[in-house]
Amino acid sequence: MAYRTLNPFTEQLVEDYPEHTDDAVEAALAKADGLFHSDWSKGDIQPRLAVLKSLSGLLSENRDDLARTMAEEMGKPLAQGQGEIDLCAGIAAYYAEKAADFLKPEKIDSELGEAWVEFHPIGVLLAVEPWNFPIYQLIRVVAPAIAVGNPVLYKHAGIVPRCAARFAELVREAGAPEGFVANLYISSEKVAEMIGDDRIQGVALTGSEGAGAKVSARASEMLKKSTLELGGSDVFVVLDDADIEKAVAAGVEGRLSNAGQVCTGSKRFIVQKSVSDAFITGFVEGMKTAVMGDPLDEATDLGPLSSEDALKTLTKQVEEAIQHGAKAVTGGKPADRTGFFYEPTVLTDVARDNPAFYQEFFGPVAQVFVVEDDDAVVALANDSHFGLGGSIFSGDTDRARKLASRIETGMVFINTTTTSMPELPFGGVKRSGFGRELGDVGIKEFVNRKLVVVSAD
Repeated sequence: MAYRTLNPFTEQLVEDYPEHTDDAVEAALAKADGLFHSDWSKGDIQPRLAVLKSLSGLLSENRDDLARTMAEEMGKPLAQGQGEIDLCAGIAAYYAEKAADFLKPEKIDSELGEAWVEFHPIGVLLAVEPWNFPIYQLIRVVAPAIAVGNPVLYKHAGIVPRCAARFAELVREAGAPEGFVANLYISSEKVAEMIGDDRIQGVALTGSEGAGAKVSARASEMLKKSTLELGGSDVFVVLDDADIEKAVAAGVEGRLSNAGQVCTGSKRFIVQKSVSDAFITGFVEGMKTAVMGDPLDEATDLGPLSSEDALKTLTKQVEEAIQHGAKAVTGGKPADRTGFFYEPTVLTDVARDNPAFYQEFFGPVAQVFVVEDDDAVVALANDSHFGLGGSIFSGDTDRARKLASRIETGMVFINTTTTSMPELPFGGVKRSGFGRELGDVGIKEFVNRKLVVVSAD
């Protein structure tokens, strides 16, 4: 596959990058495996935590440069890129502070005698990551892996090669041994080959359903653990007692952030009938007035989509939705300007037999549904192939809590959009994947939970 930086705002090629050779991949794998069998991986945790603390500081120091690189490679507005790096620095700092406690042995009460579970590294991990959050997607896997002692080789998306290389450099600069975290420019076929190598002991993927199906099938074939964070079609529920002004502002941000290219972005807006007119009016106005422009301009709300292919895919989806009866209240086509821009779009009248009903729209396109009551909210929310996250806006948190428990997703946020924090486990159900990243749950996905028992006799 091609690794290249092509600016989605100017549509100009910046630089091409050659793929790593088979010999280079073998050298990286051998180096990582050697480090797994060294004291660095299996010894005292404190040197590894010191690397994470240093990495947190380096991310903060390089915040603006990294944000500019993301803007140039995949179109993320500068302020949003800076926010991403702040989160990444926080994740590294979180595990630097908390990992030692998370990985302490856990005692078990047993009639047999003294018993406990220890947490040990399992070996080299292979991470396959997407372009939409070029640094955050990496740190979610790499930070806990460093703490545990699992080396990581990663294949990043082809359109963010500079971000991929820069991250590995920062980890090395933070004090990790050379090769403990390594970036590889490789093909999907090479990924499948690497999963078959005995030195790879776990696979983490964030990406599309198709990629997840292939990677998880290959990992299962080789009897290896995998975690998948795939697509989402998150609901944004507005109940009849919600603060409409707050819900409108959150809804616009939740749909347009990162040009709508967020797995946990607000995508299906489910609004109760008595407040539907007020919400839809405000929401459409907010979508229409978002400032579209250069991601490096601080005034920009909406940057371009990440690539020409992304623009073509979204355009085709919306055209097909309209052909099957959906109505575009605003937008509905690519923007007439240079760059891979798509107009902020609101679709209504999306029937269940419309292909759009079950699709994920990875761009600034919202679907709005009007329902009568809470049961209808739950029924529509759960009528999805995905189950990643969702939001509920209500003036009655007890009511919202009950609804949250009934919605079939990995995450639900009340009176705020779906977000990510270092301490919050991140992941979904259904076709949104399995496993969790972040928090005390995420750090234990790729560990050997070793039971030790001392007989009382």
